[in-house]
Amino acid sequence: MKLESPGEAIRNFLYSHSSVRWILLFGVTLIFVVLLYPSLVSPVYQYTIGDVAEKDIKARKDFLVEDIDATEVNRRKTAEEIISVYDLDAALTKSLTNNIRKAFGSARKIIESEKAAELAPGSGSIAEIAGVSIKKPSLHERVLEQKILFEEILGFSISDGSYAVLEKEGFSQAIEDMIIRILTTILDNGVIISKDILLRESDKGIILRNMESGGENIIIRLKSFYGLDQAKTMVRVVGAPILTDFNHQTRNLIVEMVQQLIQPNIAYNRKETEDRKKKVYDSAKPVLYKIKAGEMLLREGERVTAGHLLKLNALQDQKKKYFAVSNVAGAAMIMLCLLSISYILLNFLNSPIHRDLNKNLIFISSVLIVFFLVARISFVFADGISQNVPYGITASAILFIIPIPAGAMTICLFMGIHVAAICAVILSTATAFLIQNRFDVMIYFMLNSLVAAWCVQRCRERKVFIRAGLIIGALNVGLATAICFYEARLSLPDLVWAWAFAFIGGIGTGIVAAGIAPLFELAFDYTTDIKLLELGNLDRPILRQLMIEAPGTYHHSVIIGSMVEAAASEIGANPLLAKVCGYYHDIGKIKKPGYFIENQINGKNRHDKLAPSMSKRILAAHVKDGAEIAREHKLGKSIVDTILQHHGTSLMTYFYEKARQIKSDQEVNMDDYRYPGPKPQTREAGLVMLADVVEAASRTLDNPTPARIQGLVQNLINKIFSDGQLSNCELTLKDLNSIAKTYIKILNGIHHHRIEYPEKLVLVGGKAKDGRSDKQPPKTEKDSSKDNPPKSPGHLKRLGLS
Repeated sequence: MKLESPGEAIRNFLYSHSSVRWILLFGVTLIFVVLLYPSLVSPVYQYTIGDVAEKDIKARKDFLVEDIDATEVNRRKTAEEIISVYDLDAALTKSLTNNIRKAFGSARKIIESEKAAELAPGSGSIAEIAGVSIKKPSLHERVLEQKILFEEILGFSISDGSYAVLEKEGFSQAIEDMIIRILTTILDNGVIISKDILLRESDKGIILRNMESGGENIIIRLKSFYGLDQAKTMVRVVGAPILTDFNHQTRNLIVEMVQQLIQPNIAYNRKETEDRKKKVYDSAKPVLYKIKAGEMLLREGERVTAGHLLKLNALQDQKKKYFAVSNVAGAAMIMLCLLSISYILLNFLNSPIHRDLNKNLIFISSVLIVFFLVARISFVFADGISQNVPYGITASAILFIIPIPAGAMTICLFMGIHVAAICAVILSTATAFLIQNRFDVMIYFMLNSLVAAWCVQRCRERKVFIRAGLIIGALNVGLATAICFYEARLSLPDLVWAWAFAFIGGIGTGIVAAGIAPLFELAFDYTTDIKLLELGNLDRPILRQLMIEAPGTYHHSVIIGSMVEAAASEIGANPLLAKVCGYYHDIGKIKKPGYFIENQINGKNRHDKLAPSMSKRILAAHVKDGAEIAREHKLGKSIVDTILQHHGTSLMTYFYEKARQIKSDQEVNMDDYRYPGPKPQTREAGLVMLADVVEAASRTLDNPTPARIQGLVQNLINKIFSDGQLSNCELTLKDLNSIAKTYIKILNGIHHHRIEYPEKLVLVGGKAKDGRSDKQPPKTEKDSSKDNPPKSPGHLKRLGLS
């Protein structure tokens, strides 16, 4: 038994468990309520400082009042206790050391190369180039040329006398090491620009943050750090005991160079310190004191002071909380009723929502939630923009640009116009709640959402979204004008901005819908008409493979596609979906094409050497194989379902009868020779089943006259109907009559008689005869898997005649 992966288990639960519908109902409502901030009732006590109280006001319950002054003092005190942050540049020592070694190393390399050149044979002070004698530069001149580079590397200028001392000493390694040793000792102790400022932090200490490692340490002993001037003085102190081996001139040179190299490696980080103080300031808890129930807050005739207002505002906050709970509960109940009634209405509509109910409800809920968020964010954005942007742009004008109709368009693409219309009402009502309960906003978005859904109900090209956007934009301009008149905003700037945002909103709606539709199509494995048009291209690799490996099946599938497309148009089904399902319904035969009669040549039937049970398995396998191939090529759930359903649970009559002849009647179970099913669940799948049977059977007619074709189609449809294969696909008797008429018409066109044109007449026995060698009429091979069924004794109707 194959174990389900966690992802498959979650998916199966979401798409099958009935509790998911309740979760969606309350989940959508909860998200709506979270996004909703309802307007609270106006305060009862609207006093200002200096007003006279009209009546006594007492506290009915205990509540807390914030002491603003005490809170501010507490916050400032807390912020002042934050320790200042200083940064330690630990990488400075390493950088200066590298520069010193690089400068001395390059100078020594020049000296060593010049000395090696002087020892080489034929070396001299004169060089001859092209017959001209040129004096070579001396070692002193070469070293002096490197002075500028030496100074650039170290970062400071050196006097000629000091440089001469270095040259005399040959830029010795000992001098280099001493400079690095003294410099490292000073920097490791810590050097700051101004030690006086640092010492002000002596009472609290500082936080020293290592910029290289990110570690922090609290330092209390701040006097140990050097100021910049103090550090330069300490160079001679630190160097005195370790420079005794050098002469006076060299000692002074080393001290001078170290003093030039010293830089502060500790710096005050003002931004980090202020950020930490602000964080502590903002997070400090307010200072509260308690007002007891029954305490007099304000007496009649008393003048209102700042202290009174503080208590009254705290009392109003308590009442607001009470009313907020009431408003939230009311909004939640309204949304629950709206969603519940919409679900009930959808149950009475002939819509595709009932197939894969949970998946479709999850999709609709996702769209609703996305556009709830869009509405809320857009409102906040519009309110902020209108307050900060000039040119007289109002928040009401900016609201016209919100692409709410894109939600209805997206739902219409996958669920149809009826479901989209109901969802348009939900979206427009919710948007009105989220935008300050504006009735005009609800009408605006309801009307343009309904029109948006209508514009894309037969969407087969990407340009439909652009055309829909233009139509919605034009409608939005008209609706925006009506709203401006309703609100008495008749100035020219108001109208111009309203028209501009309304039209842009219409164009944006089309763009948003075109952008998010593929995402929902991919996430929920839906198949749109645009995707069906792509799949209906006969040059797709899987159809080309079918044409090459199973040409008979390919020809059969193309004919089936044409038949079901015509029939679907007659009964109001989806012609494009039906045609594409017809093209792909038998792709499973690619795996074993030679076992199907339409692909066999030379009259050799492989089933003649097989047991009926084995033949049955091979025939039934093409359904499962076809579904697997369709999933591999991502053809979509609609096509996969049709492949699985196009034979339903019908009986493989030929092999069943063959098995009965081999065994006794009691030993053969009819159910063992039926296809695994399920029966067709959609009208398109039912059309494919009927077309598959009648087209295959029509090939067995020796003389396919219109009357014989008509009788064959009637008998086969009656037999399929009587067998209960069409009980789940919503095809009515009226539909079956229209289907029969369509199939008869197409089959008559395929099998119509043609006039024979003899190529040459020859005399045979004194009579003129056709010179062709195929004198016997061709023997028509019957499909071993689809026998021509006998006429049903009780016809439901003379299908195709009326």
